[in-house]
Amino acid sequence: MDVRKIKKLIDLVNETGISELEIKEGEESVRITRNGHVNSAPMHIHTAPVATAAHQLAAAIETIADAPIPEVSGHTVHSPMVGTAYLAPSPQAPAFVKVGDTVQVGDVLCIVEAMKMFNQIEADAAGKIKSILVENGQPVEYGQSLFVIE
Repeated sequence: MDVRKIKKLIDLVNETGISELEIKEGEESVRITRNGHVNSAPMHIHTAPVATAAHQLAAAIETIADAPIPEVSGHTVHSPMVGTAYLAPSPQAPAFVKVGDTVQVGDVLCIVEAMKMFNQIEADAAGKIKSILVENGQPVEYGQSLFVIE
């Protein structure tokens, strides 16, 4: 990190009276802390490399991969397209279905909006809604599970 930037950060801490400031740029970070009162405290500057995003992502993926996958029983309804899922026909209207509702083949479960086209997602099996796997307004992917019908 450029020394001029660090000096500006120190001036900023002096002007505002904050006790601590930390800035990260790429793999570099600068932490400026103030101990004591605003006018009398010396400042300590500590710079250290930050763990790369790739290492953090790899650790997160490893954690997710080790987690047990819950087994889903029943018929799963999948999204036929990429878009945004809406569980009700309008923001003020009640949801098309809720957990515990009984549905027949062809009943509308939700709407997936893609490029300003609203596509009704219908039940392709009869039964009771066991779980709703998406939130209202959530982006969905092709093939993503939306509902489980038991």
